[in-house]
Amino acid sequence: MPPRRPATGHFPTITEVLRLPVLAEGMPRVLAGESQLDRAVRWVHVTELLNPAAFLEGGELVLTTGMPYPEDASELRGYVDQLADVGAAGLIVELGYRYGKVPDELVAACRAREVPLVELARGVRFIDVTQTVHALILDAQGALLRRGRDIQDIFTALTLRGADPEELVHTTAELTGAPVVLEDLTHRVLMCELLGRPYEPVVSAWSRRSRAAPTPEKITPSGPEGWLIAPVQDHQGPWGRLVLLEGRLNPEPDPEHVLVLERAAVALSMARLAGPAWWERRAHRSVLRDLYERRFRSPADARARAEALGLPTLGHRLFAVVIRHTHTGTGEHLDERIAKAMAQTGIRALVGETAPGRIGMLLALAQASAWQPVAERIGRLCREELGPEAVVTVGPGVTDLSGIARSWQEAEQTAEAITPASPDRWFYVPADVQLPELLGVLREDIRLQRYAERQLTRLIEHDDRNGGDLLPALRAYLTAAGNKSVAAKQAGMSRQAFYQRLHTIERLLGCDLESGLQCTSLHVAVLVLDASGAAAPGT
Repeated sequence: MPPRRPATGHFPTITEVLRLPVLAEGMPRVLAGESQLDRAVRWVHVTELLNPAAFLEGGELVLTTGMPYPEDASELRGYVDQLADVGAAGLIVELGYRYGKVPDELVAACRAREVPLVELARGVRFIDVTQTVHALILDAQGALLRRGRDIQDIFTALTLRGADPEELVHTTAELTGAPVVLEDLTHRVLMCELLGRPYEPVVSAWSRRSRAAPTPEKITPSGPEGWLIAPVQDHQGPWGRLVLLEGRLNPEPDPEHVLVLERAAVALSMARLAGPAWWERRAHRSVLRDLYERRFRSPADARARAEALGLPTLGHRLFAVVIRHTHTGTGEHLDERIAKAMAQTGIRALVGETAPGRIGMLLALAQASAWQPVAERIGRLCREELGPEAVVTVGPGVTDLSGIARSWQEAEQTAEAITPASPDRWFYVPADVQLPELLGVLREDIRLQRYAERQLTRLIEHDDRNGGDLLPALRAYLTAAGNKSVAAKQAGMSRQAFYQRLHTIERLLGCDLESGLQCTSLHVAVLVLDASGAAAPGT
């Protein structure tokens, strides 16, 4: 007897069995079912019965000399139907006892049902075949049991330390070497690990493809693409599914893959039962950050991932929205609260926290829709949920996701510049950023700070020494656009006293306050000083 191959946990296939010396000496020739030779052989059954189905459970390789085979073609077809219906792996017929040639009717019946049919031109000892193959099968079963314990230990350890669902999905993909998708009951892809593959071919048109693959009672290939699917539960029952995309149609799933998928689905179910599980929000955050940081390989990948989360992109206008807030409440995540409130409005959007104090939103509006009413509704909603200091900014609309990063950048810059929020404005756009807001954003730039110091230092030092009010007088004059009467009134001075201060300012700074260019330079310096929060007399 030849030495056994190393145990791997995988049952031998028909192809592997036919290559064994104990069968190779019989000169095997495949007559039917060539496309099914990768079926796993779970046992070898020797029988000369015409009704063997009662003694089979599925996965057996049937050996026979064909001695009781009838001459009637219909009975031969019935024999093959029994094998196919019970799920037998294949049929091997040894020539010489009953037939010198396998009947054409038997070949045709096996081809019709895609049952692998092999003839042996020379006789072999069936007992040697069963002993050799059964030894391989028992080795595989033992290896599978050991591997099952290892897999159980891996997921138990992940569960005990509270691993994130992303890590559970990643581990599932690594153990199986195949892409893995976690979806909810509405067939939205919340998490996926594609092992370096692009998104577009894997998750494109996901909802339609997923609905074509029902969840079987046990883990077997499902749907036209042969996915392996395991249900994920939560407190309310079925919550979603963990899907393994093996990449090829195979009626016999890899038993190790089945074990991994079962353990992973249990771990995910326990994670959902352990406490609040805002997995949808985690998915939104991840996709938003990838979009805004341009981490997708291609526009097609970005579009496929966003659409797999339920956000339409084609035929829609897309807007980046940034919500700046100072809310510090505990309990439910703020982005979850905003997302729930958004869902009640019927607005399609991805919502997630993108940074501390920032909630990002990606809106998808029909091309003909007016975006301003939607932005106002979001602004009102955020004030209700996050308080009066919340600022909502909207970036320019785009028609392709490749432009959303730039839209996001402009919305983020606008959110940083608008301080404080006006109670009369529900949202802001980049055009609302004027010179004071822009200088507020740039207030930490050392070059601007030096510029303001050079322009105003003599004035500030004079006020410090004399307890003066020249800087407030200059600020009032510049704010009033050079209208001295208005400026004097705003400064709370008589016109004569105000004129004297302007004359002193011109003397100290060596400037002409009638010059528009010089007034502009001084106004910028004053705004920089105000934005930096530097202590100055009269401020």
